[in-house]
Amino acid sequence: MDQALLLNLLEIILINIVLSGDNAVVIALACRNLPERYKKKAVFFGTLGAVVLRVLLTFVAVYLLTIPFLNFIGGLLLLWIAVNLLKGEEEEDIKANATLMAAVRTIIIADLIMSLDNVVAVAGVANGNVTLIIIGLLISIPLIIWGSQLLMKIMEKFPIIIILGAGLLGYTAGEMMLKDQVVGHFLESILPGLHHIIPFALAALVIIVGKLSNRSDKERGLMRG
Repeated sequence: MDQALLLNLLEIILINIVLSGDNAVVIALACRNLPERYKKKAVFFGTLGAVVLRVLLTFVAVYLLTIPFLNFIGGLLLLWIAVNLLKGEEEEDIKANATLMAAVRTIIIADLIMSLDNVVAVAGVANGNVTLIIIGLLISIPLIIWGSQLLMKIMEKFPIIIILGAGLLGYTAGEMMLKDQVVGHFLESILPGLHHIIPFALAALVIIVGKLSNRSDKERGLMRG
């Protein structure tokens, strides 16, 4: 591998690490309520499925980002995921197998939604070199897994991290919506400063809605009891 290819590979790995912070948060949030014996399985299968989809997505990323409303819809889906992850903060564990599959499904869907920026950046650096893209992703997998497992341990000791993590996903959703070629341009034409306001507003919204939903579920549970 010549020097130029090596530099490109290092750049791809760095992009994957930097842009995968949100993915590590999703993995940690989705797996935190699992029994200990299922956590590693959920992280492994969820990350593996997400990476396979990300490789496939890389080949059509530039085209996908030109589709009107795609980023906006992706942002809405990410908001829904963030609220549900926070809503599950104090829920009791359900059946282990069902929970494992739910965690894996959440990881894959959320990663797919959040991967648009990632794959466009990687595709740009790789200049169409498929081998570089795949090698870069394979090297970054253990780093993402390690980061998510570290976050899960921190969440157990400091529950506030769960709220901050869900808020971060809300912020990411706002950024995605603003990057939409149709919706983003429309909102910017109304008020140029919205690109500073909307991500923070949606981060706060996720936390508020998630907490209120959690409280309502608790009250309904007490009424049934």
